[in-house]
Amino acid sequence: MLYMVVERFKEGAAPKIYERLREKGRMMPDGLEYVSSWIDLDFKICYQLMQTDDLALFDRWIENWNDLMDFEIMPVRTSAETREIIARQDQL
Repeated sequence: MLYMVVERFKEGAAPKIYERLREKGRMMPDGLEYVSSWIDLDFKICYQLMQTDDLALFDRWIENWNDLMDFEIMPVRTSAETREIIARQDQL
């Protein structure tokens, strides 16, 4: 399953976040996969697409970062998947 993770950086935390990332990597448990990410122009929010079959893995990952950012995690699907679902519903 795909998840959109919205990371809201705590005030002034962006340099610390990227320092930790350089030193320790993403620190993700096995089974939690990074897909891609985008950062707003003010270095305050990261929109990150991730994939896992075990939602509980997010808790372990967040423990490594929650001193520097707050998290919102929501399941998402691709536009192609959505088109297929809607098309099947229209056929009923």
